[in-house]
Amino acid sequence: MTEIDARIDALVPAWLTLPDIAEQLGVEVTRVRQLVKEGQLIAVRRGENRVLQVPAAFLDGEKIVKGLVGCLTLLRDDGFTDQEMLEWLFTPDDSLPGTPAQALGENRGTEVKRRAQALAV
Repeated sequence: MTEIDARIDALVPAWLTLPDIAEQLGVEVTRVRQLVKEGQLIAVRRGENRVLQVPAAFLDGEKIVKGLVGCLTLLRDDGFTDQEMLEWLFTPDDSLPGTPAQALGENRGTEVKRRAQALAV
């Protein structure tokens, strides 16, 4: 859980606090903290109070966006930091089109995974 860079903060359109995520997923906040610790979600400190927050795009209703966990694992295995992963996920890619995060939300995870794997080369 790192401090957010202002440039990356500007790329992410919406954020949720851990209690918001817990409510949306129907779990306890401790479970959301565990998901962050396990690398299934990325949480960063932002705002004046440095509250832990997660990009809203990582949730699809009552669940984590399909393909996100695998994508985060691939990027982490490629040596990406949390900041770099957020930057990559929320930077527009004309070949998708849109951002990798949008593509995941639209169930185009295969395309995103292919691009993430290509980064390792």
